[in-house]
Amino acid sequence: MSREIRANELAALKDIVETLNTSNDLDLILNSALAKLLEVTGFTTGWIFLLNTEENGQGNNCVASRNLPEALQAGDWAVMAGNDCWCVDEYRNSRLEHAVNIIECRRIQFAVTHRLGSTEGVTHHATVPLSAGSDRFGLLNVAAAGKTWFDEDELALLQAVAFQIGTAVKRILLYQAQERHAMLYARLGDVIQRINAIQDSHQLPLQSVKLIGDAFDWPFVSLFIYEQQELSLRARLIDTRVSKEWESLALDQAGPVSQAFRENRLVIESNKSASPCASLTRIGIPAYNSAAAIPLRIRNRPIGVLFISSPKCQQFDEYHEEFMYSLGDHITLCMENLRVYEQRRELARMEERNRMARDLHDSVIQKVFSLSFLAKGAETVLADGAPVVKQSLQDIQQLAQEALKEMRGLIWQLHPPGLENGLLPALKEYGQGMDLNVFVQAEGVKELPRAVEEALWRIGQEALNNVRKHAGTSDVHIRLTKTDELAMLEIRDRGKGFSTEKKKGRPSMGMVSMRERAEALNGELSIESGGKGKPTVVRVRIPIAAQEICQEKEV
Repeated sequence: MSREIRANELAALKDIVETLNTSNDLDLILNSALAKLLEVTGFTTGWIFLLNTEENGQGNNCVASRNLPEALQAGDWAVMAGNDCWCVDEYRNSRLEHAVNIIECRRIQFAVTHRLGSTEGVTHHATVPLSAGSDRFGLLNVAAAGKTWFDEDELALLQAVAFQIGTAVKRILLYQAQERHAMLYARLGDVIQRINAIQDSHQLPLQSVKLIGDAFDWPFVSLFIYEQQELSLRARLIDTRVSKEWESLALDQAGPVSQAFRENRLVIESNKSASPCASLTRIGIPAYNSAAAIPLRIRNRPIGVLFISSPKCQQFDEYHEEFMYSLGDHITLCMENLRVYEQRRELARMEERNRMARDLHDSVIQKVFSLSFLAKGAETVLADGAPVVKQSLQDIQQLAQEALKEMRGLIWQLHPPGLENGLLPALKEYGQGMDLNVFVQAEGVKELPRAVEEALWRIGQEALNNVRKHAGTSDVHIRLTKTDELAMLEIRDRGKGFSTEKKKGRPSMGMVSMRERAEALNGELSIESGGKGKPTVVRVRIPIAAQEICQEKEV
């Protein structure tokens, strides 16, 4: 090769490289580079296939062409879209590594055989794979009218050009991936901001799946929470329609949802040809071809799963694991923040009720009592007085007694009696008021935070009500265990038990109320229905360390 020819090739390669670095628009730089290549080499036509990239899935995509003969453009480029050609077959089978001559092109032969138009003298072409390192992107093809063979120098130049094009494609695909990544995080930020604005924990699951599905154009979104050794479906989105659910699945029966929870990791199903998990279908989740199960974690401990699915294959392959985990962690943080917010709000309500109860007791109750006492004294002094006066004093005394009774009832509602002396005395007094024989046992001397004590009191009330209504026994045992980390209340009886079955697919209101009070403080509730010699046990566990921190902040 003469120095002049070599210099011309280097100059041509320099021009092509400069063209490839002028933009991040893939179509623009490929068409511009192809035009420059034809200009400096004298070839008359060329085209570029991108294969197996995110731009075109698994098909062929003729993304750039220059001076393509009429026959190859026929039928809305149908000839160029087919898979039946030697160069594509060799590329897909990883047997095409260098620039080669194509002696007989099936695409050109097909066009000639079916008389699709003029080939403008093109009968053969050269092809070279586009690559950068170990990444492969497609094929560069060039031809010239009447040219049936490309010499080694021409193939070497094409090889160098293809490497530069491959490097540019890799750079642009990385740039586009970063752009998509940034866009996803921007959408995530907007979703989290909207979810953080929700102030009702009962509406949080419902609105969350709606916001997530709308933001990322995901057709099916479901939210599961772990409780009582089961995964409970709380809300789901199906094609823009949301519904609030309360269906539970055994921990080993929820397919990818179970796997994500047990292994505490992201689970992605790209192309599910087999039937979907029957248990998921039973609770109303549509059949899918791809899915992602994202664990919801608090301090790296799973508390639930966000399950997204789609009828499309490979719907979630392009999402980075980092983004998926970030989505799950942000959703969990929103749930935790709302729980803390509602807890503080409840503490404020408790403080206000206690203040009102104290004020009523210290002021109004005392004055009504004094009024009743004075009326009684006046009646005694005027025992021999006029009957009308005596009757009036009796009426005043009766009204004062009625007002006193009503006021004490109001105070009881604001601040239940006995809590100032401890939880167990209050529950014992409450049970005795329903003619129950209450036996109490305490373990530990730690003082409970106000929110925990209030929650255990209300749960204990409901449990005692259930004993009274369903157990068929008057004996009930209550045990309160307090440690530095945990408070546990256990209500046990040996009656005939009561049904824990769901009515019309939903738990009873009493059980829902007890469970919600426990979960509001990040606790859990379990119920063992007895009968036939076995005890019925209602057991609630609530961590108290976080509640103490919140109480200190309130103070």
